[in-house]
Amino acid sequence: MTKDVEARFVGLASATSAVAGHGAHPCQGLYWTPRGARPKTALIATHYNVDFAEHYLGPLMAARGFGFLGWNTRYRGAEDLFNLEQALVDIGAGADWLRAAGAERLIILGNSGGASLMSAYQATATRGGAGLDASGRTAEALAELPAADLFVSLNAHPGRPEVLTSWMDASVVDETDPMQTDPALDPFDAANGPPYAADFVARYRAAQIARNQHITDWAKGELERLALAGIPDRIFPLFRTWADLRFMDGAIDPSERKTPLCYAGDPARANRGPLGIGRANTLRTWLSMWSLETSRCRGALHLPHVTVPALVIQSTHDAGVFPSDGRAIFEALASADKRLETPPGAHYFEDAPARREAVADLIAGWIEAH
Repeated sequence: MTKDVEARFVGLASATSAVAGHGAHPCQGLYWTPRGARPKTALIATHYNVDFAEHYLGPLMAARGFGFLGWNTRYRGAEDLFNLEQALVDIGAGADWLRAAGAERLIILGNSGGASLMSAYQATATRGGAGLDASGRTAEALAELPAADLFVSLNAHPGRPEVLTSWMDASVVDETDPMQTDPALDPFDAANGPPYAADFVARYRAAQIARNQHITDWAKGELERLALAGIPDRIFPLFRTWADLRFMDGAIDPSERKTPLCYAGDPARANRGPLGIGRANTLRTWLSMWSLETSRCRGALHLPHVTVPALVIQSTHDAGVFPSDGRAIFEALASADKRLETPPGAHYFEDAPARREAVADLIAGWIEAH
């Protein structure tokens, strides 16, 4: 952090979550600003569960004269408990705080998984809380969310169910045993590729969707079974989620990325380990976040309600977000004023400091033009 930038810790309760007994606030983050300044334009960035307090863009945007709130909801590090409606209420607490701190213009930044979350926020704020399943104080809080003035999507997945399903190992035949797989669908068997034939790709994608639906059907039935015993929910593990064919075959959804590669390194190795996305869920969280059938954590449901000017950035070396993802987000936005940029760089532009500076310049220039 340069001497001209400072970060302030912000801890808040939200309308539906009070301070914990030991003193922790449910909503926490860092507000990055030019030293001693009270910016009139500020960004807020939030993810489903990743801690964005020290987001790499925080000091970079502050150095360019903006405020930047790296914001975390009550679900930071608690993906297995995620609830969309409550997360949006928590984001609203951060947005309200920014307005009170002097921000007259608010920009929401959806980075990585955060784009579908932030599009859900903007759509809900624009529609006065409509479109979600909420009641009581939650519904009231959703109806009071302050809408943003601009929307930025940065190296973003179209939605949580979509990214998980695309990354799922389609060869899994037993969700309770990571060793049980179908060799005919094994993406790491050289007999299947890469390169992968079009027929294999089609069968693999269909099997991924079927796997997601299989878990959804089981989760619904399990909730009914547990309810008979007065048990409201349970936790369960998810195995093998580093197996998107695009990790191994650069000819599918081509870009300048290296293959084989995923965010956890070698996909063949990572896919056998315990650190994939969605690795732990409650039944209700699966249905709320990951299910293709029931989840509302999908940009396609919310982006058509985002009408403010929008900037979509999709870097060309990203190992886990692909050109088709950026195009899908761009096309789904209802904004009359929207722009798609494809700069060089990895997912968080961690491959070169100059590329981080360049994307900060790109975002700053676009904001200033608006």
